[in-house]
Amino acid sequence: METNHHFKSGFITIIGRPNVGKSTFMNRVIGQKIAIMSDKAQTTRNKIQGVLTTDDAQLIFIDTPGIHKPKHRLGDFMVNVAEGTLNEVDAVLFMINAKEGYGKGDQYILDRLQKINSPIFLIINKIDLIHPDELFLLIDQYKDKCKFEEIIPISALEGNNVNHLVEVLKSHLPEGPQYYPKDQVTDHPERFIISELIREKVLHLTKEEVPHSIAVAIENIEKREQEKLLVQATIITERSTQKGILIGKQGSMLKNIGRNARKDIEALLGSKVYLELWVKVKKDWRNRQSQLHEFGYRSDDY
Repeated sequence: METNHHFKSGFITIIGRPNVGKSTFMNRVIGQKIAIMSDKAQTTRNKIQGVLTTDDAQLIFIDTPGIHKPKHRLGDFMVNVAEGTLNEVDAVLFMINAKEGYGKGDQYILDRLQKINSPIFLIINKIDLIHPDELFLLIDQYKDKCKFEEIIPISALEGNNVNHLVEVLKSHLPEGPQYYPKDQVTDHPERFIISELIREKVLHLTKEEVPHSIAVAIENIEKREQEKLLVQATIITERSTQKGILIGKQGSMLKNIGRNARKDIEALLGSKVYLELWVKVKKDWRNRQSQLHEFGYRSDDY
């Protein structure tokens, strides 16, 4: 762990309802894909740390699952992860979707933020989707609901005002050590990121309940000839009908998932990848504690 006089460092959690753009923001700040993105709610299941290191500071962002009303044990886990980060950090980014505005889920989060001592920033994301006049109405709607350090409108997708937000956060961080090497961008192992990239393609390509009922287990990663990597993974789902959808006619869906995932995995690892995918059914896995642990959703992570 490196130390540097006047160097600042700290942990920053990003919290909000599902689909407000937390993962898109994380990837924009870090400069590469470490959190999966989807237009479907509840994409992020674990807390994912992204590390941004500059000459004078290190900001460790924690992208949390969207806070929602849980429908199964996996949902309980996701909400506990998100809420569990609030007392561990140097700053809290409460992110809202400018297009959706105030909702019941926001009040649930705001009630919990009242007990937090760390500085809280209201981040109004997706401002590229609204007229500037609507922004002032949003600020009026939220400004008195919590003691916000600042209210900062951004577009994580377009990059608008993101650099300004980073500079503001730096000014609020305490002096501290460099926790991670300068070139490290996440604390998660490659296997986790690879499984998330595969899950992202399922989210993009399938509909209804299928995306939320799957997990991805990395079975094996090994080097093959000419520096090519073999990655073997299993997509777990809850019902045989979902298995049929994931495989598709003559394996077409599974090939499509594999083809799209392989591109991102190659970009992540910087080498050619041969990706083998299987689909297995494990009934009601989201409600089985042993299965949740097996797929990396452990209650001792928060």
